Amino acid sequence: MEQLSWAKIKRSLGKKDPALIELLKRVGSYPSFPLPSQKRLSYYRCLARAIVFQQLAYKAADTIHSRVCALTSGRLFPSEKALLQLSDASLREAGLSQAKILAVQDLARKSLSSELKLRSLGRLSNAEVVGHLIQVRGIGEWTAQMFLMFRLGRLDILPCGDLGVQEGLRLLDSKLDRPKPKELEARGERWAPYRSVAAWSLWRLVDEQKA
Repeated sequence: MEQLSWAKIKRSLGKKDPALIELLKRVGSYPSFPLPSQKRLSYYRCLARAIVFQQLAYKAADTIHSRVCALTSGRLFPSEKALLQLSDASLREAGLSQAKILAVQDLARKSLSSELKLRSLGRLSNAEVVGHLIQVRGIGEWTAQMFLMFRLGRLDILPCGDLGVQEGLRLLDSKLDRPKPKELEARGERWAPYRSVAAWSLWRLVDEQKA
């Protein structure tokens, strides 16, 4: 994350949307992404992990990811070449669905070829990163946005299709219904250039309600 003070971010968001200010005070400082554990992973391995974790509870996804990692000698997710040498049967036995097998294989192939230039992602704009990553089977806009927020540390990302962010805004505004993606997008315009911070805070609000 770029080096900006938490106080400055709170002031900016609080002035633009007073409803956020109490929430921002309560949830604490926005973490500096990527976290140290994420920095150790290559872009390829971060994206492969994201594919494995899609639409699964954390514990189940983590177990499957660990099993895939154990298919090769290293502790990390298999490298592109190593993954493509594994049989579908072994990946399926580790717990990957056929759709996810095809997705991680496509990621590995594109990463090895000139189709997907992962090393250059950090130099691209947000829209360019999304456009680049959605070339990969199984990677949609939401996954690309999570990569932008948590791996590249971009501060101005708002995943309007995310149910957690929608629910957070519903709670913040004490509404009966969640906002539609277009409504969330319109509301989020006032949060720029710190939309990632607003989204993270809304996720925390949902977590509070679950506790």
